[in-house]
Amino acid sequence: MGRTLDEKMKALPKAHRRKVEARAGELVAEEASLQDLRKAMGLTQVKMAKLLGVGQDTVSRVEKRTDMLLSTLGGYVKGMGGELNLIAEFPDRPPVRLDVLEPLAREKSRPSKKPRKAQAAAAARKRRKAG
Repeated sequence: MGRTLDEKMKALPKAHRRKVEARAGELVAEEASLQDLRKAMGLTQVKMAKLLGVGQDTVSRVEKRTDMLLSTLGGYVKGMGGELNLIAEFPDRPPVRLDVLEPLAREKSRPSKKPRKAQAAAAARKRRKAG
């Protein structure tokens, strides 16, 4: 019968065990949710919503998603002042940075449309003025 991870860890020399535990801690620290990132940047959902030009409810929904478009994720990260990079990792090969996000960055750098609420308000003012 095989040994458990705990048994294998206990069999390691103390110095090696400490190294393994330290690296495991680093890997866990590298993993973060969008909510964790936002909080680490000192942003509330309301502040994040203002940066993105959306409602707070939209920020909440994005943070709860487990599957989303890269453009949505990239926009969220950019809203916090960051940059999203996509890296493909394969066994026996160095990591490869995919440039699929470059077209998204160029597209996002174009003048953006007004948020929907602003568009609706502008249309309402125009109708009142015309009517």
